[in-house]
Amino acid sequence: MVKETVKTGRRTFRRLVPGVELTDRIERSPRADRPIRILAKAVRQRIGPGPLRDLLHGVPIGKPLHPPLANLSLGLWAATAVLDVTRHDPRASRVLVAGGLATAMPAVAAGVTDWSALHREQQRVGFVHAIANLAALGLYAGSLVFRMAGRDRTGRVLSFAGLGAASLGGYLGGHLAYRQAAGANHAESVAHLVPLGWHDLCELGDLPDGRPVTRRLGYIDLFVLRVGTGVTVLADQCAHLAGPLHQGRLISEEGTACVVCPWHGSTFRLSDGAVVHGPATAPQPSFETRVRRDGVLQVRPAQM
Repeated sequence: MVKETVKTGRRTFRRLVPGVELTDRIERSPRADRPIRILAKAVRQRIGPGPLRDLLHGVPIGKPLHPPLANLSLGLWAATAVLDVTRHDPRASRVLVAGGLATAMPAVAAGVTDWSALHREQQRVGFVHAIANLAALGLYAGSLVFRMAGRDRTGRVLSFAGLGAASLGGYLGGHLAYRQAAGANHAESVAHLVPLGWHDLCELGDLPDGRPVTRRLGYIDLFVLRVGTGVTVLADQCAHLAGPLHQGRLISEEGTACVVCPWHGSTFRLSDGAVVHGPATAPQPSFETRVRRDGVLQVRPAQM
């Protein structure tokens, strides 16, 4: 009886909010998995690791670059719709459409770069999100052509159609960000789950030398690396998509010791968890360490 009530409630909710059922179907559908896999691989190979990829991910600004660029384009196009409805200034409308197209180019580049380093279910939604936005891009490009040719009425029709496609793309982008947590900081909760002060973690002698392992502290998993008598401790779940850092590679980046996430290649500095390379944009929470006289390793959240 309870199960039937829950199922009925879900069906009722989905009838009231059809977009929820749409996104659920997109997440579960494997139909586009082959082109998604091929395209994502091509994007990763084309861009490759380096400063350009870090810039497109948003590493220099500490948060994903795609959302603010996409919002700028959508805002310009929404303003175009206002001018078109009021028939205020055809020249201003042309400028706004052109501005939206110009800002859409870097937004697409940043979005595709982020998309190539997501989980498959996220990529399925992102694939449809990209199709909707590319349709909007084509419609607004056609609108600009017709407006410049003096056919403002056709240009306005194409703009409204483009705004509809962009709105669908925006809805799917919101689903990616808020429902599927693409671009969110997956290590943010660590600071709230560990009380201040020192906490016993494990015996120092139980840790292997030079090989990272994971240890549990309350509700969270920690990345622990002992080198001699020195110990480095970070949150184990990668800030990008919660990958297990203790399974990653240890590398030296310009003389600085780093760990590379095994899932999507995010690289963090061991000394303080700072992002060296994306797709992660948020730093990895780090912990101060000390060893008691009886050999017990203690940790506490690092003071920011």
